[in-house]
Amino acid sequence: MFGAAASAPMVVLAAGIPAIYATTGVVALPLTYLLVAAGVAVLAVAYTSMARQITHPAAYYGILAHTLGRGWGVAAGMVALLAYGAIQTSLYGLAGATLAAHLGGTWWVWAAITLTTVATLGVRTIVLSTRLLAAVLALSLLIMAVFVLAALTRPTTDTLAWHGFDASGLAVTGIGGAVAFSVASLMGIDAPASFAEETTDRAAISRATIAAALLLGAVYATAAWAMGVTVGPDHIAHAAADPTPLPYTILDRAGTGWSTAAAVTLILAIVTSMLAFHNVFARYVFAMAREAVLPTRLAGTSGGTRLTAPRGGSLTQTVLAAATVAGFAATGADPVTTMFTWLSTLGAMGLLTLLLAASTAALTAPASLHHTHTTRWQRRIAPTLGVAAGTTLLTTMLGNTGSLLGAAPGSPHPYLLPAILTTTAALGGIWAAHLRRTRPDIYAGIGRGTPSTHAVPDAITISI
Repeated sequence: MFGAAASAPMVVLAAGIPAIYATTGVVALPLTYLLVAAGVAVLAVAYTSMARQITHPAAYYGILAHTLGRGWGVAAGMVALLAYGAIQTSLYGLAGATLAAHLGGTWWVWAAITLTTVATLGVRTIVLSTRLLAAVLALSLLIMAVFVLAALTRPTTDTLAWHGFDASGLAVTGIGGAVAFSVASLMGIDAPASFAEETTDRAAISRATIAAALLLGAVYATAAWAMGVTVGPDHIAHAAADPTPLPYTILDRAGTGWSTAAAVTLILAIVTSMLAFHNVFARYVFAMAREAVLPTRLAGTSGGTRLTAPRGGSLTQTVLAAATVAGFAATGADPVTTMFTWLSTLGAMGLLTLLLAASTAALTAPASLHHTHTTRWQRRIAPTLGVAAGTTLLTTMLGNTGSLLGAAPGSPHPYLLPAILTTTAALGGIWAAHLRRTRPDIYAGIGRGTPSTHAVPDAITISI
């Protein structure tokens, strides 16, 4: 639920797919989604395999600390905090703008109301969050199914067109941008690994992550294909760029009320996506503070037990998000084209980099970190393919950052995002080196922190 909800299928349907068509004009977007989802799923094999063995709430931090070195672990932890925090905070801009468009008012007021809601849920039991995510995700998938049926019942030709899956459609100028947008649509599926200490079945981490990537890839490909069928491959780019949202126009064919239901579900999906990223960020802060890499007071938990929520990490995320929203509001920045676009792109780029780093780490991991039941596919083949797929996807994303941001040709702005990520990783490495010199006891425990008996309920207790 967390992996799929973080990706926010309704956001992809209402805004992502039309934006890709309008910006790139790539007719083979359905095939692009399938290929990108397959690449992300292969990347997730090594990541989840390592996460199952190390079982650290700060998954990337723990994996790299055990394999590439403690300094790399701290660098990965800092990049993960930046990436998860950026994506989560970006959604406040989208939520505020969406609510203001439907109900009136100022976007940052609605963003503040949404922030308060997420902050309240963030310090409550994880079961409550999961139930909310499940309900909204089910509703989102229902509306997407209705959208597909409404689109396919009125194709532009007598037969269904399959241009969206024609491989020749990949050899076009806008394919790089389509790949970059597709990668960004799938980020968040890595969330399950952060709940490793709270699961009764470690294999569920792999199943949840890989299933989310494949399922969402198929759902997004189907929705993009249906949109192309009902509009026509020659007109899809122009229709998607129309000010009237194309998905809502198609949903109106299914009967009155569906477009309204979609608008309400879109808002709920944005909130649940925020909640998913909020919970992951909170667990990273908790785990790193538990090992004193971050201030230890941030390792506090709600009610004194991790069975509820990592309160210190949750409050940290809320404060940082509030400060960021206030900063964008004070500068008069556009909540969608600036705040949402820039921060979500930064986060997606950071998470893709971390997935690539996890595959690299799996190839260098000592035999002691591989479970006796780990297959050669998980140890060598998938990580090797993951490094190749991840490098291709990341290179494509970096090369098309300008199209993601809507920057003018020749603008230096696209270089800011990789510079921010590199600087964050470097600062993490510097902090680790400082700990090595001044606090060798803390440095020795990086990535090795084990939960207190009373801080994380064991599997038997959870089952009872």
